[in-house]
Amino acid sequence: MAASISLSCGNTIRTLRPNVSWKRRMAGGVLGLIGFMLSPLSWWNDLFVNVPLAVGFGWLAALFYEPAFEPAVVLGYWLTNVLGFVLLHHGIRRAATNAGARAYSWRDLLKDVAVSLAYTCLIVALVHWKVLQPVGDYFKRPAVQPGPRPPVSQTHSSNSA
Repeated sequence: MAASISLSCGNTIRTLRPNVSWKRRMAGGVLGLIGFMLSPLSWWNDLFVNVPLAVGFGWLAALFYEPAFEPAVVLGYWLTNVLGFVLLHHGIRRAATNAGARAYSWRDLLKDVAVSLAYTCLIVALVHWKVLQPVGDYFKRPAVQPGPRPPVSQTHSSNSA
């Protein structure tokens, strides 16, 4: 699908690139950037964006029901990843194509969900190993576990001369 560009001298130039308005490109670029930052494709940014959002989601849930922290962190992390992929796909399509482009399909959504589930397994492991936990738990002292007392040594006696 070729587009034509009119020049000020009256001539026209035919291009192979579709005619996409700059507003559409900018909106798509912004959506794509936000999607990239939320998606697991930006693994280097995961620690600074998705994990804090997920932990914040977990803290919010723990305010109402503390045992919900772990599942809420997992759910929050998963939702940020899926939202990131969806925004990334919509942004790229919006920036690169005309209004009549192919819609976001169920197959696209299933791919996004599968990749997000893989990254979610990593977050589940971090929560399980207590790398991620409720805020208050970072500042608690570990409880002393009662156990057998060590034997008292008889190294010195009171009757020594």
